[in-house]
Amino acid sequence: MDRVGEMEVFVRVVEKGGLSAAARTLAMTPSAVSKLLSRLEERLGARLLHRTTRRIHLTHEGVDYYRRSVRILADINDAEQAVTLAHTAPRGELTVNTSIPFAHCQIVPILPEFLALFPDVRVELLVTDNVIDLVDGGIDVAIRINARKDSSLILRQLALDRRIICASPDYLRRHGTPEHPSDLRHHNCLAWTGHHNALNAWPFTGPEGPYSQLVGGNTRVDNGETLYEAALAGVGIGRLAEFRVGADIHAGRLVALLTDHHRIETFPIDAVYTHRRHLLPRVRAFVDFLAHRFQPVPPWRIGMPADMDRKV
Repeated sequence: MDRVGEMEVFVRVVEKGGLSAAARTLAMTPSAVSKLLSRLEERLGARLLHRTTRRIHLTHEGVDYYRRSVRILADINDAEQAVTLAHTAPRGELTVNTSIPFAHCQIVPILPEFLALFPDVRVELLVTDNVIDLVDGGIDVAIRINARKDSSLILRQLALDRRIICASPDYLRRHGTPEHPSDLRHHNCLAWTGHHNALNAWPFTGPEGPYSQLVGGNTRVDNGETLYEAALAGVGIGRLAEFRVGADIHAGRLVALLTDHHRIETFPIDAVYTHRRHLLPRVRAFVDFLAHRFQPVPPWRIGMPADMDRKV
């Protein structure tokens, strides 16, 4: 048996806690495993294990050899997997999680193109404004806005977005156009409920620097899609993600307001997936596809007023 094979047997003995248990998983006899370990120790000139009839204990040298062996075997496995995946076409079920607004206006419209490029991939969309654990939810990739950093996850930035204060032309005809943030006190501003309540403090910049103004009105909602629909219907003034309202502003269905006063706060839109050295081909294909569509300028920003573009 070669050195890699010896390492695999040694690691299996340590992880299984004994020769007999390791032998069963290796399809070897306990005596064969024992002889191999003895030859390994003789070749290295060091004892790796203290063995009794019931238990094994790693020596100091055994601990070091075990750690290095695990690392080497992992590198070999990764090298083989990388070569295999590089020649494997994307296929199988891809589970994607994202928010309701982003799914409706950014993911669903480009799905036909992605599926045409990769006909062997099947997409399952889990659409919710709640954050789902990727492992527990069996999710391959999530598209998240302003995602929390997590050492167990990889974040790949797809775009930088911002929020825009806007209202429908119908609302502005009926109630007038605010010219200064203080005018919002006399307008019906669409507000959030629950844990989104912090979004009701809208950021502005004045002569004395940045400040926030609390807004409110007769309508409060608990999700971005409903707030968007309320603004579009003329219920009130909203502060919404540009990825949701960019096309409507460009088409005149919504009007951007207070652009000279609104303090622009950008936030990342990330593809989030579990920490793997080598992504499954279907995951890599989907993330690369989104990056190509959203960079260097996201499609929802194309056609926006020039004075607003300078603020991003």
